[in-house]
Amino acid sequence: MIRIVSSMKTLLILRHAKSSWKEASLDDYDRPLNKRGKRDAPQVGRLLRKEDLVPDLILSSSAKRARATAELVAEESGCENEVQLSRDLYAASPEAYLEALAGLEDGLERVMLVGHNPGLEELLEILTGSYEPLPTAAFAQVQLPIQRWQELSEDTQGKLVKVCRPKEL
Repeated sequence: MIRIVSSMKTLLILRHAKSSWKEASLDDYDRPLNKRGKRDAPQVGRLLRKEDLVPDLILSSSAKRARATAELVAEESGCENEVQLSRDLYAASPEAYLEALAGLEDGLERVMLVGHNPGLEELLEILTGSYEPLPTAAFAQVQLPIQRWQELSEDTQGKLVKVCRPKEL
């Protein structure tokens, strides 16, 4: 069987859904989703399924709010692969996100990255050349002109296909 490798990869950049600040004693890493976050994350998953953007893999920060967002999105979108969690993606720099993506298997065509600002907005700007605010539970779809994830770098000139924000859903 001949496997055709796409000349493009799709990156979905998702900022975690709205988190709770109720318990002031909680460490930032351990903050859960609030009511709105628990509503918005599944909406994103349903939109991904409707628009045929279900990711082959979801790579997420292991912070509680990011992990919960990723799991709700995976469940509602129908993503069948287990969410991969990484502590390195908590409050990560754009370089850390690029490094994580560059280590992915080439057979993955569409990957969702779930994390935090300002790193995600900066990553989006580096890859597309345009600044787009990413409020909680917003995601951006980026087409990347690469065949293998290891080709991804700060010099990659991706195309911003769309940005979806919860208030627009």
